[in-house]
Amino acid sequence: QVQLVESGGGLVQPGGSLRLSCEASGIIFRLSAMGWFRQTPGKQRELVTEIDSSGDTNYVDSVKGRFTISRDNGKNTLYLQMTSLKPEDTAVYYCNVRPSRLVSSWGQGTQVTVSS
Repeated sequence: QVQLVESGGGLVQPGGSLRLSCEASGIIFRLSAMGWFRQTPGKQRELVTEIDSSGDTNYVDSVKGRFTISRDNGKNTLYLQMTSLKPEDTAVYYCNVRPSRLVSSWGQGTQVTVSS
C-alpha cells in the first residue's frame, strides 16, 4: 500500500522560501519517478516538477529557476526547495509517483500560503 506524507508547508511572505518533504512507503522509491503537484480551490491538480530515478528533472515554466526538486533514496524522501515565492504559488502541494497512470492514492498534502 502506497503511503505519501507531505510536510513543510506554511505561511511565508512574498520572496520567501520553504522546503517541502515527502516521505514515501509502499513503493520501491529508488526506482520510482516522482513529482510534486499543487492544487488551488476550484482548479485541477497540476504537475509542478518531476524527477526520474536517474535524477533528471523537469519543471513547469512558472517555477523554473525558483523551485528545485531533489530526492534522498536512502531516506525514501522527496524534497521541493521553493525560493522567491509568489502569491500565485499559494496552493496545497502533493507528491506522487510518475507517470499519472501509476497513481493509486494521494496523501493529505501540505498547505503553502504566500502572503504579506
